[in-house]
Amino acid sequence: MEWRMAGSREARLAALRGRIAAIEAGTRTPTPVLPFGDAAIDGCFPGGGLPLGAWHEVTGAGLEGETGAAPAAFVGLLLRPLAKTGAVVWVARRADLFAPGLAGLGFPAERLIQVRARDEAEVLSVLEDALSTQGVVAAVGEAEAPDLTAGRRLQLACEKRDGLGVLLHRRPYGGRAGAGSRTVSGSASFSRWRVAPEPSGAAPDDIGLGPPRWRVELERCRGGRPGGWILQAEEAGHGPHPFRLVSQLADHDVAPAEPLRRVG
Repeated sequence: MEWRMAGSREARLAALRGRIAAIEAGTRTPTPVLPFGDAAIDGCFPGGGLPLGAWHEVTGAGLEGETGAAPAAFVGLLLRPLAKTGAVVWVARRADLFAPGLAGLGFPAERLIQVRARDEAEVLSVLEDALSTQGVVAAVGEAEAPDLTAGRRLQLACEKRDGLGVLLHRRPYGGRAGAGSRTVSGSASFSRWRVAPEPSGAAPDDIGLGPPRWRVELERCRGGRPGGWILQAEEAGHGPHPFRLVSQLADHDVAPAEPLRRVG
C-alpha cells in the first residue's frame, strides 16, 4: 500500500510539473490529464498523464485486430474514472460490445451509450458529434485508421469540451485491411497504443484466476516517449486509478516490478 501511494504522489507531482511548464510556455489554460497513477507511465507524457481534449489510437495484436476484445477491455477500464463524471459513447459497426463484461471491470454501465453505425464514415461522423456534445466525457469509435482530414476533425471535436476520444482499430472478420489502415494517422492522434492479453497471475486467495492483465505498449506519444508495461486491473474500490503496474517491458523483455512468490 505504501508503494502505491508513493507512486501516485510521484504521478501527481509529474502532472503538476507538466501543467506548470505549459503555463510558462504561454498556454492559456493547462491541459487536463487522465493519470495512470504510476510515475513510470505518467512520466512518458509531457503533462504527466493521458491528455484530455485529444484523441488516441488503440490497436490489437494478431487476431485482436478483428475481435478487439483485449483492447476494448483495456479502453473500458481506462475510461472508468471519466465515466463517473459523464456519459461515454461507444460507436461500432457490429453489436458485439459485451456491456456486462465492462461492468465486471467496474465500469458504470448506466453511463454507457452504444451506437451502431452503418459504415466507417458514419462511425467517424457519430464519434465527432458525440465528442462535441455536452455531458459526454469520452467517446470510442471502432474503425480503421482515418485519413488526416478526419483525424483533424476529431481533434477539433475533442478540444471543444476537453473530451477524450479513442479510435479502436478493428477490421472486418476475415477481411483484409483497407486502404485507410495503411494511412499513417499517428500525426493526427496524440498517442498510439498496442494492447494484447497477458496471462493472469494467481488470485489473492489462491483460488481461481487473478485479475485480468494486459501487455500494453505506448508506440508513440506527441512530445513524450514510448514505453511498454504489463498492467493489471484494479477493483473499483481499491483507489482512483484502474490499473496497477505489474512489470515494465524493456527491449521487449519483462523487467519484474513485484517480488517473486515462493511456492511450496
